[in-house]
Amino acid sequence: MGPDADLHARLVAGDLDALAAAYDEHSPFVYGVAIKITGNRVSAEEITQDVFVGLWERPLSYEPRNGSLRGWLVSKALHASAVKAEVR
Repeated sequence: MGPDADLHARLVAGDLDALAAAYDEHSPFVYGVAIKITGNRVSAEEITQDVFVGLWERPLSYEPRNGSLRGWLVSKALHASAVKAEVR
């Protein structure tokens, strides 16, 4: 089992430490995408928080066989950022 699959299994089991590990490892990338697209620190922080809350609340929406966790999280951030930038 690879690191993303292991982390995924822990998230599905409700392991809060797994969420902290995912956040520590991937939040700079999620935030970086959000800030680049929105150009707004507050919006980027909200998007980052929403992406990780979504991971915690719906861990089964990520499937490790389909790609990396980082890629999945960044994809979520890209979408949320585009929506937020469009609204402004």
